[in-house]
Amino acid sequence: MSKLPGVVVNGVSGRMGQMLVKLVSENKAMQLVGALERSGHEWIGQDVGVAMGGAELGVLVSDNPLEVMAKAQAVIDFTVPAATVAMAELAAQARAVHVIGTTGLSDDDLAKIKAASRHSVVVRAGNMSLGVNLLVQLTKQVAAALDADFDIEIVEAHHRHKVDAPSGTALMLGEAAADGRGVSLATVKDSGRDGITGERKRGDIGFSAIRGGDIVGEHDVIFAGEGERIVLRHMATDRAIFARGALKAALWGQGRKPGEYNMLDVLGL
Repeated sequence: MSKLPGVVVNGVSGRMGQMLVKLVSENKAMQLVGALERSGHEWIGQDVGVAMGGAELGVLVSDNPLEVMAKAQAVIDFTVPAATVAMAELAAQARAVHVIGTTGLSDDDLAKIKAASRHSVVVRAGNMSLGVNLLVQLTKQVAAALDADFDIEIVEAHHRHKVDAPSGTALMLGEAAADGRGVSLATVKDSGRDGITGERKRGDIGFSAIRGGDIVGEHDVIFAGEGERIVLRHMATDRAIFARGALKAALWGQGRKPGEYNMLDVLGL
């Protein structure tokens, strides 16, 4: 029997799910042991490799997470909030590392995930790329160095199919900026401008979202002062960067103490 950690991919028919299946199956440090989809999906019962239009991988797509998780040491989850919260409980029961790239989670969702992390390792991040996590650190440092005379605006762009806004990455950046200034993002967040809004409130952190085409992900953090602007930017051209980060997190979490971690922990930042 292989001693490599067994990985389950949740939501295998999505773009990230298919990317994850491909990379996990090619990775020599882990093995693909499960492929999950929602009940009633046309892929259920098919070999996941064949369903993706390729060669057999020896793993059938299932809608029974309880059965699949019995073989898992990690589950990678880029799905929707309800599915992720349900998976958090199952991962905790299985003592499997739960890598969460799902965005749009509510405070109630996050509380349930935190409760699950008392029994298993949870690695949750709005973005799992090295570059974005470096950008988060830079944003915090610049925000700490500049006072509120510099207005902070976060502009993000994604493909037309993205269903939540602002993006999870934009919120990560907003949290970093707020932390740098020693304030709570909830008290300074401004993401609903429309119509006659009045002047910009000093100290607010603004968010703007662009949706179109096949944009993988672009994020600008703008510090706008009188007579000068500082712009920090990250542009993703291949969503494989997020998948590779998730695989790194799944391996990093093996043998760790239960708890909630993020990609800064995984990357040692």
